[in-house]
Amino acid sequence: MRRRLVGLLGCVALLVAVGACSRSKEGTKQAEGTDAGSGAQAQAAQTAQVKLALNWVPEPEFGGFYAARETGAFKRHGMEVNILGGGAGVPVMQMVASGQVEFGIVAADDVLTARMRGVDVIPLFAVYQTSPHGIMVHASRGAKGIKDVLASGTIALEPGLPYAAYLKKKYGFDKVKVVPYDGGVARFVADKEFAQQCFITSEPIAARKQGADPTVFLVADEGFNPYQAVVITRRELWKEQPERVKSFVAAVREGWSNYLENPEPANTVMAKLNTTMDAETFAAAAQAQKPLIETEETRARGLGTMSRERWETLGRQLVELGLIEKAPPVDEFLLPEFTAPASKASP
Repeated sequence: MRRRLVGLLGCVALLVAVGACSRSKEGTKQAEGTDAGSGAQAQAAQTAQVKLALNWVPEPEFGGFYAARETGAFKRHGMEVNILGGGAGVPVMQMVASGQVEFGIVAADDVLTARMRGVDVIPLFAVYQTSPHGIMVHASRGAKGIKDVLASGTIALEPGLPYAAYLKKKYGFDKVKVVPYDGGVARFVADKEFAQQCFITSEPIAARKQGADPTVFLVADEGFNPYQAVVITRRELWKEQPERVKSFVAAVREGWSNYLENPEPANTVMAKLNTTMDAETFAAAAQAQKPLIETEETRARGLGTMSRERWETLGRQLVELGLIEKAPPVDEFLLPEFTAPASKASP
């Protein structure tokens, strides 16, 4: 079972001094002397070799990226994309900032933390409009919300989670015993008074398969709702190749649209790369995450949309929680090309 690691505080400061970044290679072979050879050469020259680093193993939360590759969306936009699976501790932020990869997947709070340490990365596309992080508790306890969960019993939380800090500040942990999250659901299944953090597409599904009846409360409903599965790149790439970056985002949006409509083909591909998850779980996870990805706002403004207000709110919250000293100015990293228009006041 997954263990979510969201802090990249220890080493991103080192990225400021990173030198020249790698660039995508384009075809450079000389013409073979035939029209057919020249055509093949031209096509190769127009196809960019691009790397995308995931922050976890292939699962439905990345389904749209695999769908973009498998349906040919990336190729139609002039790219051959190599998707690199991640895992606990994979330094996606460093990989992007140093130019090892052109694009990466991180959480929104990671972006703000990195920028405050001098790392010039920019967000392009946010998969999860509603954060999939939550707290799950046995239905038999009759809890109506996270406040009730924190009123008694034991809860497993990973140290350092921004949303754990938010919940502690909002409700306090004085009435509940907090223990480290171990990445599984065995103790939850065995103990009716045990609650734990969860990712809506993971732990609740696993617990139900083992006979438990969990109720899940999203942290987003408590007022802490950072974008998740955010596509980032380094500003240097945007300055040098803006059209390629735009094309990548367009292909990703197309891929997610295809995945939301029919996740099975991409799930089949991911299942071969992640054999710890069966087909039933892939299908259940894809279904569970759909309303968190496709919302009224995305239907109006497009999948992956981001708003200035959301980023400003997150910055203020991280400062209030003491996780960063100062919120980076939104205009320094949020590009209008990838941002929804500011909401207007109701007449």
